[in-house]
Amino acid sequence: MRKTYTVISGIQNGSNIRFILEEDPTGQEVKAGGQLITDSDKNAFVYLMDDTDGYIYVQFPKMVWPFLATSLAADKEPVLAWGQTEISLDNFRAELNMLIFNIEGNHNYGEEFANSVEDAFKEQLLAQ
Repeated sequence: MRKTYTVISGIQNGSNIRFILEEDPTGQEVKAGGQLITDSDKNAFVYLMDDTDGYIYVQFPKMVWPFLATSLAADKEPVLAWGQTEISLDNFRAELNMLIFNIEGNHNYGEEFANSVEDAFKEQLLAQ
């Protein structure tokens, strides 16, 4: 069974970006999966994490997209935090960069989602 957790906030300290999970994936041995996908129905980016039973889905809803945009200019990967645990989100920036350029003008993701991404990441899209 797929487990989904939601990021509820982001914190920036210089170029360090930390995302906070809504609830703790307790009892799980979790590690970064290195892959980012989309859930256009929920207007979210989804990072895949590995655990002992398969994948955990970590949703990044629209309210934290400004931190996603900021992470693209950072010199290191953002971190996901819950309780006393912090995990670097391996390959996050490369995956996000690839996705936003694939989504730009591509309404296969849904017009609302594509427009939201283009608006949230307009600075990054214009810079390329």
